[in-house]
Amino acid sequence: MTDHTLKGKNVLVAAGAKNLGGLISRQAAEAGANVAIHYNSEQTRPQAQETLAAVEAAGGKGVVLTGDLTVPANVEKLFADAEAALGKIDVAVNTVGKVLRKPIVETTEDEYDSMFDINSKAAYFFIKEAGKNVADGGKIITIVTSLLAAFTDGYSTYAGGKSPVEHFTRAAAKEFASRGISVTAVGPGPMDTPFFYGQETPERVEFHKSQAMGGQLTKIEDIAPIVSFLATSGWWITGQTIFANGGYTTR
Repeated sequence: MTDHTLKGKNVLVAAGAKNLGGLISRQAAEAGANVAIHYNSEQTRPQAQETLAAVEAAGGKGVVLTGDLTVPANVEKLFADAEAALGKIDVAVNTVGKVLRKPIVETTEDEYDSMFDINSKAAYFFIKEAGKNVADGGKIITIVTSLLAAFTDGYSTYAGGKSPVEHFTRAAAKEFASRGISVTAVGPGPMDTPFFYGQETPERVEFHKSQAMGGQLTKIEDIAPIVSFLATSGWWITGQTIFANGGYTTR
C-alpha cells in the first residue's frame, strides 16, 4: 500500500448529506475524491443537493443516492448505483444512526426493532456489501458512539444497537485482510448536532460538556479528519474502534 491520498478515489458516504456525513463528503471532495452522497428521508434531499454542489465545486464528481438501508436489497442497490455513477468504490463510510434516550421499562418493541434495524442491521449489511464491492486496498469505516465505553442509563437501545458493530468490524477486518481492506469504527462523544439535543435536558447537556476537554461537546470538525486519516495514511489501523471524544469515555 503506497497511495495514502484520496486523489482520484471514489468515496461512498451513507447518510452523507448533512451534519457529520455532509462534512465527510465535502472534505473527501476537497482531498480530490469523487463522492456518492446517500440520504434517507425526503426532507434531507435539499441538503444532499447542497453537499453535491460543494463536491462539484471542489472539482470532484458527485452523485446523490437515496434508500432505506435497513433493507438489505437497498444497500446492495446503493453500492451498485454508486459504482455505476463513479466507478469502483475505494472508501465506504457509514454514518447512519438513530438515537433514543428512554428507560428500558418504557421502551416498546417497535422502538427496539427500529433502533436495532438502523444502528445494527443497516451497519451489518453495509459492511457486507462493502466487502463484496470495494476495491482491493479499500477502507470501510462506521460511525458508532463513545457510549460503547460508558456506564449510564437511558441509552440501552442506542448503545446496545451500536455495540454489535464492534464485532462486525473485527470479523470483517479479518475476513477482508487478504485483500488489503481495513475496517474500522469511530466512536464520537456527544456531538453538537440536532441528533443529540432532542434526547437531552439542558442540565444533561451541561453535564456532557463537563466530561470532555474544554467543557465542550464533540464537534463534527473533530471527527471528519479522523475518518479522512483512516481512509488514507491511517490504513494500517484495522479491526479497531477509535474513541474520539475529548476524554468523555475510554476503556
